[in-house]
Amino acid sequence: MDAPISAEIRKRRQARRWLVAGATAVALTVATVALWRLQPAVSSVEKASLFMDTVKRGEMLCQVRGNGTLVPEDTRWIPTQNAGRVEHILVLPGASVKEDTVLVELTNPDVDQAVFDAEWQLKGAEAEMSKLRAQLKTDELTQRKEAATAEADCTNAKLEYDVETGLGKSGLTPQAILTQARTKAEELSKLLELERERLAALSDSAKAQLEAQDAKVSQLRAQLELKRRQQAALKVRAGMPGVLQRLGDMNNPLQEGQQLAAGASVARVANVAKLKAAIKIAETQAKNVQMDQPAQIDTHNEIIPGHVIRIDPAVEDGTVTVDVALDSPLPKGARPDLSVDGTIEIARLKNVLYVGRPVQADADSQVGLFKVIDGGGGAMRVLVKLGRSSVSSIEILSGLQAGDQIILSDMSPWDTHDHLRLN
Repeated sequence: MDAPISAEIRKRRQARRWLVAGATAVALTVATVALWRLQPAVSSVEKASLFMDTVKRGEMLCQVRGNGTLVPEDTRWIPTQNAGRVEHILVLPGASVKEDTVLVELTNPDVDQAVFDAEWQLKGAEAEMSKLRAQLKTDELTQRKEAATAEADCTNAKLEYDVETGLGKSGLTPQAILTQARTKAEELSKLLELERERLAALSDSAKAQLEAQDAKVSQLRAQLELKRRQQAALKVRAGMPGVLQRLGDMNNPLQEGQQLAAGASVARVANVAKLKAAIKIAETQAKNVQMDQPAQIDTHNEIIPGHVIRIDPAVEDGTVTVDVALDSPLPKGARPDLSVDGTIEIARLKNVLYVGRPVQADADSQVGLFKVIDGGGGAMRVLVKLGRSSVSSIEILSGLQAGDQIILSDMSPWDTHDHLRLN
């Protein structure tokens, strides 16, 4: 039989239980607070894998950059004047051509027939002109004869009147005969004036008829010249010195036997002696590009200075085409469609804080950047306000001071960290 436990022993055991429970609760509370206050472990990054730059104060050069190609300043598409079939291709793309170099020969029977018809129409009109001249000459001679006859009759009548007048004074000619002679002389004098007027009118009429026929001949001659030019245009010429770049269009190269419509593009000729650079600039950066701004064109063989001469008003695939005139001779080997890189100087900012452009840092934004601390042993995230940007640098408005060193590399894998250890 077990011995009964006294009340004093029970009190001591219960006090001991409460003491153990309280100590356990205190220990749990302390451990929880310690765990809550414990900072996450600092990550380490290899310093050699990072690209860094130092914040500087001074003049910052604002630039925009794009890629593009060299294109001729003077390019001409050569169209057909008439429909025709490609008979011969005489020059291939890449060849040097002169202004009168025949590139392609076309044939068109309708054009040849039109020239033949125009030639015979002109010959007919010229024959009519010769016939009219002969007829008018005959009419003039006939009229001159009539006028001469009228003049002779008038002269004879005046002589008869003078004789009768003299006889009449001697009383040898009756008054009636004298009156008849005077009347006849007057009538023939009027007839002579009429014939002379007819001769003058015939001359004016002949002149008008000759002018009308001459105008018809001139018109037919001009039509013949036009038809001949159309016939000559079947031999498609370069029209300018340069290099033949293309025959036909990109989707339909020209081939012998091909039928072309009037106005179709036959060839493209470019003057390769003077080239310009067509640079594609991002739409967001093109707003700052202005005429005559200085630029540099990298041909991957030499850097050529230039200046902006044209800004395309249209946006294509998120870019704006900017034409840059080259201010120095191109290096050997430069040719149309050569790929180049272009850098355009937008502005020069005086006495500003700036640094190399970090990855994914945009102009006029606020970002968190890692600043190097502890003599290069660590990095701490700081909030930085950015201003205007360039190709490789960006303005610092606040958050950094001159001499601060920051990390420019992509730090997105450490977005959840505010401190890093640099090894």
